[in-house]
Amino acid sequence: MKFSMDSFKGAWSAMSTPLTLDGKVDRDALAKLVEHQIKLGIKGLFLAGTAGEGPFLPDAERMRLAELTVRYVDGRIPVAMQITDNSAERMIENLQRYQDIIDIAVIAPPFFQLNAAKGDFIYDLYTQVIEASQIPVGIYNRGKFSSVYVDPEVLGRLLDNPKVILCKDSASMTEFTQAIMAAKQRRNGELAVLCGDEFDCVTYLKAGYDGVLFGGGCFNGAYAAEMCRLAAEGKFDETQAIQSHLAEVMFKIFGGKSIECWMAGQKEIMVRLGVFNTAKTYLNYQLSEQCSKDIDEVIRAEKAWLLK
Repeated sequence: MKFSMDSFKGAWSAMSTPLTLDGKVDRDALAKLVEHQIKLGIKGLFLAGTAGEGPFLPDAERMRLAELTVRYVDGRIPVAMQITDNSAERMIENLQRYQDIIDIAVIAPPFFQLNAAKGDFIYDLYTQVIEASQIPVGIYNRGKFSSVYVDPEVLGRLLDNPKVILCKDSASMTEFTQAIMAAKQRRNGELAVLCGDEFDCVTYLKAGYDGVLFGGGCFNGAYAAEMCRLAAEGKFDETQAIQSHLAEVMFKIFGGKSIECWMAGQKEIMVRLGVFNTAKTYLNYQLSEQCSKDIDEVIRAEKAWLLK
């Protein structure tokens, strides 16, 4: 990989995918989004994850997303991409499509597996993909939030593989933190760990995580970057103050603590900031009237954080 491990010390964005009204990747908005996120202080981009609607994008649009993003980034920051599917064979096919374009291939748990998806079965599935990769690999750990649970012991073994350089941890579980940090210590500087919990990154930055990887990075990147900076200086009270404020902002954009507007709110604020041309999604989240009003309020109050 042409980037050093210092690339992971800070805020990454699990990038939202701008779409045209007919569901195609919006080329113009994508160019604006790349520049916008770099201005916010984002250190790397993660494509086609949950927030990027990767599982819903047609193959041709995923390829277009990868090619255009890498073109617009132009080597300034690393680009990772999720290649997850329901079998090692399908993941390897995805890997072969993208590994000549992207910098890091990211494996998340399969979308669907039967009861056999446990222990050594999962370890072997991931390992087949890792060994087939010609580029560095990242592992996205979702813990019990995933339909397939990769237990901490298996995750720790996977993170010992020298091809694995990154772990995004969104499990919010102590046992995973312990397993991940033990692996990080064993790897002696060759494994970066990013927190995916947008509502409580301070706990994990205190534990020694290198940075954060947020699904809302398209709008909250400046907050995230500042939290990482303050945490690196040991200023955790100030980090927590920003985290608490950001949580209030995100609840307004996402439609309250139930997150009922989530993707609709996230894309709508990007439209109102002049980055996206549409709020089109593949998912069925709807923008409520209250959420729409809250987004206007956020833009008025938070403009210095939202636009750099």
